[in-house]
Amino acid sequence: MKKLLYLFILLVSFSSIGQNESLFEQGKELYKNGKYQQAITAWRQILDKGEHSAELYFNLGNAQYKLNHIGPSVYYYEKALQLSPNDTDIKNNLAFAENARIDSIEPLPKTVFSKWYHSISEIFTFDGWAILAVAFSIFFVVLFLFYYFAFSERRKRLLFVSSMFFGILLIASLTMAFFTYGDYSKNQPAIIFASEIEVKTEPSMGSNVAFTLHEGTKVQILAQDGNWYRITLADGKDGWIPSTDLKQL
Repeated sequence: MKKLLYLFILLVSFSSIGQNESLFEQGKELYKNGKYQQAITAWRQILDKGEHSAELYFNLGNAQYKLNHIGPSVYYYEKALQLSPNDTDIKNNLAFAENARIDSIEPLPKTVFSKWYHSISEIFTFDGWAILAVAFSIFFVVLFLFYYFAFSERRKRLLFVSSMFFGILLIASLTMAFFTYGDYSKNQPAIIFASEIEVKTEPSMGSNVAFTLHEGTKVQILAQDGNWYRITLADGKDGWIPSTDLKQL
């Protein structure tokens, strides 16, 4: 009975994969023929089934950009970049979409230490740094054991220095894993979807207007109060907007 159940699940999985591939190719054909909205509809059916990929988001971004939907195009390019952060095509198309935005936001200047930290932290995710820490810990333990049981004075000195070197790398990678995980936990980016939205000083429609934002602008969510989000920009400005006017990445 269990074998029949596993076989049924396997057949359903293969059927679902086949349907998704068919929908993806159908969307590509519609896109080539200039039927961008129909292509989006086909590709979104794949998303509705829980299937995600950088290529799928990239194509959705292209179709939205062709329709001059700046907010959705930036959103899908950003989603694609999350899955494939080193893809130059995604980065280039995202830059084109960002250039079409109305808002031009200058980020706050970074300190030398901040620039140095971000350049290093972007090498790996927090998972990558954690895996690196495990690898360094193995090297450290193995080399230290060799040092402990070595008889030659010269070999002991070499093994001790080597184990200490990997010990320092272990501490550094653990520190980076800790900090990058903290950054990941705090990171709540979102894209403005409303064509124009007044950012309020408080989570209330009757409060004062702090500034105005437009479609496609990327923000960070700081807090939530009911149906309102407190957001901040790269230039340090912050305020409150309704949750319906943005979409979280």
